[in-house]
Amino acid sequence: MSKPKVAFYWCASCGGCEETVVDLAEDILGVVEKVDIVLWPVAMDFKYRDLEALPDRAITATLLNGAIRSSEQEEMAVLLRRKSQYLIAYGSCAHLGGIPGLANQFEREAILRFNYEEAPSVVNEARTRPQTVTEEEGRRPHLPELRHVVRSLDQVVAVDYYLPGCPPTPNLTRAAFDALLSGRLPPKGSVLAPDIALCDECPRKASRPADVAFTQFFRPHQKVLDEEKCFLPQGVVCMGPATRSGCGAQCPGGNMPCTGCFGPTSRVRDQGAKILSSLCANLGAREEKEINRVLENIPDPVGTFYRYGLASSRLRRRADLTNV
Repeated sequence: MSKPKVAFYWCASCGGCEETVVDLAEDILGVVEKVDIVLWPVAMDFKYRDLEALPDRAITATLLNGAIRSSEQEEMAVLLRRKSQYLIAYGSCAHLGGIPGLANQFEREAILRFNYEEAPSVVNEARTRPQTVTEEEGRRPHLPELRHVVRSLDQVVAVDYYLPGCPPTPNLTRAAFDALLSGRLPPKGSVLAPDIALCDECPRKASRPADVAFTQFFRPHQKVLDEEKCFLPQGVVCMGPATRSGCGAQCPGGNMPCTGCFGPTSRVRDQGAKILSSLCANLGAREEKEINRVLENIPDPVGTFYRYGLASSRLRRRADLTNV
């Protein structure tokens, strides 16, 4: 009997999700014994034509990480969806749009202009930019087109399961493989992580106050943080109350607040709006001028409340960015 076929693919992301597969350490040997890896470009040599030659649904499961930003990534997502029985959005970028999704605050033209013409480290007097098609010495190389917006994987193709995190932990990755190989899978559309808030597994939860009145917010580097006390009464924004658990509270364990990479629980429609409403409801200030002074201590609200989920949020993108 042939082994189940598994594929890994990397779209718009930093590569950390690829690293977490390696972080399985010796456990990866047990996985390799039980599956046949038919695509993993970051680690092994595979060609596009090899993937196309596979029958539809020949791949048991594809773990695709990264958001969809370019035409090539969109094409690969569509192709891997067709070739796979299960398509798993692996990591925050595929799950929610991730940090690349913060680009949806800006028009594509502004992004290209800054990166190729105006950035302090760029010297490009001719203002040359990559072209989708060019001709040189009789050759016509093609480059992917940058789409107008960043999208999460499920905004492009149907997704069967989500494995959250930036990156997903080895424990969750191992559990996902065990579920796939044993056939003990939850209903399609499930997020393969506990459906409870991070606060429930945070080692600081005993010190979380029932009531708090914020008079000032601090960034983590602006004060010495008590390593045992909840971040919120210390005036530091922590996304824990609006974020799914499953990471083992690694950031709070390192004396850093949760930044929300596991996304919301099933009971939260918009992760950023959830934590923002909670913070604003607990401001000590009551006058508009004083309220504004307190909130000004949060220098980047979108980057703070939607660091990983802007592309899949209720906001999604600026209203004037109407083209895909």
